[in-house]
Amino acid sequence: MIGVIGIVACRSGAAPAPAGPAVSAEAEACATASADASASADADASASADADARTDSGTGTGTGTGTGARGEDGMLVVTGGTFTMGAESGGEGDERPAHPVTVASFWLDRTEVTQAAYDECVVAKACPAPDAAILATFGGLFKGPNKPVVGVSWFAARDYCKWKGKRLPREAEYERAVRGEDGRRYPWGNDAPTHERTVFEANATEDVATHPSGRGPYGHDDLAGNVWEWIEDDYDPLAYTRPGAAEGKAGTCEEIVAAQNKLRAENKQGFTGSNPIPTECEKSIRGGAYNYPAGGLRSTNRIHHPPGFKLRMTGVRCAKDA
Repeated sequence: MIGVIGIVACRSGAAPAPAGPAVSAEAEACATASADASASADADASASADADARTDSGTGTGTGTGTGARGEDGMLVVTGGTFTMGAESGGEGDERPAHPVTVASFWLDRTEVTQAAYDECVVAKACPAPDAAILATFGGLFKGPNKPVVGVSWFAARDYCKWKGKRLPREAEYERAVRGEDGRRYPWGNDAPTHERTVFEANATEDVATHPSGRGPYGHDDLAGNVWEWIEDDYDPLAYTRPGAAEGKAGTCEEIVAAQNKLRAENKQGFTGSNPIPTECEKSIRGGAYNYPAGGLRSTNRIHHPPGFKLRMTGVRCAKDA
């Protein structure tokens, strides 16, 4: 949730928020929301973004001994079933209650979409270019063909996945990919994050798939840390109490706005984290980022931003029905 220290956000026309302790020198260099027609480009085509020439088997080497079946373009299958989503205690109010959710099997990119892969979509004129100012932050620390693409809006992330013949993952799917069958706290298990396992409390991203001991239960890399990842769903602070909770379904946009207004009227700031309670339908983001503290990488953590936001800590990973 945004309430965990360490994330930096910016809104159009607003001054950047100060970074958390791990990145106190950082100021957000994000562009303003740009949800115009060009951001909604409707291209289509084939398979996933992340065949970034990693040749290992996709089998985890840590406590997350991922053995997901390998698909085209480096995708791995996440086995469907019923798992426990959310938590009974800890975290923020929107992470509770813990409840059973059933998802169907689906394919998920093994890695976050790289800049090289995303650039192919830009060349094909199916995706807008990432925000150049964000990529240039700190002298270009965020640039690199195998680094995760950042500075892209939810619209751009959606269009990239569509261009590849895929879609963005749903929130319940993402948590399933992290928690597996055993309800683990992090992709690799229940042990605390280490810098061998993932990228956190750092000043910039790293190349994808360079922390194999942090792989998830089905073999996916960087499900916690490095960059946040855009999710298909609208963010609903009360999603876990909705009639569709057992299927991972949020409320309608109207229901979400009403719930947020009620939380605000009841002075429940903090229920959705330290940033203000949203006043509109925003999009869910999952997975933690390079500038987050260890505790913020937990599998149940939920954050949200307007879909037009472009951030240096937010990227994308695509999914596909099995």
